Amino acid sequence: MSFLDGVAKVNDAVNGFVWGVPALVLLTVVGILMTVLTRVFQVTHFGHWVKKTIGAVFHDRHVTTHTSDKSISQFQSLCTALAATVGTGNIVGVAGAIMVGGPGAVFWMWAMAFLGMMTNYSENVLGIYYRRRNAHGEWSGGAMYYLRDGLGARKGCKTVGRVLAWLFSLFCLIASFGIGNMTQVNSISGNMEAVFGVPTWVTGVVITLLVGLVVVGGLKRIASVTEKIVPFMVILYIVGTVVILIANISQFGAVFTAIFRGAFATEAAAGGIVGYGIKLAIEQGMKRGVFSNEAGLGSSVMVHSSSNVKEPVRQGMWGIFEVFADTIIVCTLTAFAILSSGLVNLETGFTATEYTTQAGDLLTLTKANLVSCAFNRQFGFVGSAFIAVSIMLFAFSTVLGWSHYGTKACEYLLGEKRTIPYRVVFVLLVFGGAVMGDNLAWDLADTFNGLMMIPNLIGVIALSGVVAKITRNYINRNLKGKKEPPMYSAFPDIQAEQEAAPDPAED
Repeated sequence: MSFLDGVAKVNDAVNGFVWGVPALVLLTVVGILMTVLTRVFQVTHFGHWVKKTIGAVFHDRHVTTHTSDKSISQFQSLCTALAATVGTGNIVGVAGAIMVGGPGAVFWMWAMAFLGMMTNYSENVLGIYYRRRNAHGEWSGGAMYYLRDGLGARKGCKTVGRVLAWLFSLFCLIASFGIGNMTQVNSISGNMEAVFGVPTWVTGVVITLLVGLVVVGGLKRIASVTEKIVPFMVILYIVGTVVILIANISQFGAVFTAIFRGAFATEAAAGGIVGYGIKLAIEQGMKRGVFSNEAGLGSSVMVHSSSNVKEPVRQGMWGIFEVFADTIIVCTLTAFAILSSGLVNLETGFTATEYTTQAGDLLTLTKANLVSCAFNRQFGFVGSAFIAVSIMLFAFSTVLGWSHYGTKACEYLLGEKRTIPYRVVFVLLVFGGAVMGDNLAWDLADTFNGLMMIPNLIGVIALSGVVAKITRNYINRNLKGKKEPPMYSAFPDIQAEQEAAPDPAED
């Protein structure tokens, strides 16, 4: 047995545990809990959070203002977080969910996104509330800090909080090499080879150099690059998918029917037994939904915590929008492009096994090329090229975002001085991702998603009352006009500092 075969065997065992029924139940329970405790904030205050997030970008300079200190703007924090979340999961991940779980998996992605909005909101509220400054004056926040200083401050929970914080940081550090690096680059190299004939090693060298140039500059440079790349790539992809949806608009009724039928009733793409079909749809929808928007992982908190905002709820609302944009918009467009293309039998839920391109090449359909083939069917080589470029942009931006997550995990575990060696290793592993086998790369990413999720969600549950209290405080002060002391930080010194200082991100 080869080394990679051994890794795959061990990973399968771990993956079966972290993505088993208990973990998925935990993920769902937290989403429901935070939705209830915040009184369905994502719906009841829909207009408010839209106005204060994407709506504010166009009329409120405070949201996009660059600061001279070590923090970044609200919009930069969103773009860096979206850079890490809007990645290959939105294309390859959605394709994989449909191939294994059938059209019904799309419904469960929506369901998890609805709950995930408040999970992500809660993570970011806690991230701002428990963040601290490091020796360089940069904000350091994330699940490890609210586990240590929030959960750990509870009576009898000091050791538990510290252990969970350490485990989260360790899993995040390792995950940054998988979900945030090798998996993404693997998708880039595979598509560049399939569409343009570029050898994987050539793609690996080029991407390694580009990532190195950006990552070496730290968060400020990463945020500066992502705020330019992310809006461009998302708009470009949306336009491309909308075009194909308009071309196939006659299929919309059948697509919706297939999604809801597959979610609750009869079959899935990989099993003829009714119960098994539903299980696959739920499992794939939930797993790929989390892989895409990362709600529940606690990952994007590390960049949201670097925002120049001082109101926890304000940054929490960006977390809601992040999940909405990633899954409800981008993943849905991908799913409809696939399901309306004719490559999936909407009656049975089965995906075709082969596809003959407009150029006459016979391809075996896989999750890596399904979306490309759907676009090729409509637009020929131009469609395939469009998806290859989209994957390249999505995946490249994800690598940049996750380099920051891994840096913060390394800082927590080993200290700031060790972050430079970490970045060197991170950049070098980009090349390894380009030549790694597709299935192993995705399987490893799935496993470390789950490992990060468990300690983070334990922390969110334990501190759910804090999130509810901060949310009520914000609503009372900003929406009901009540006079209450603001809740900016769990630490008196930072609370006083924030109260005294002018905030460029507040009205």
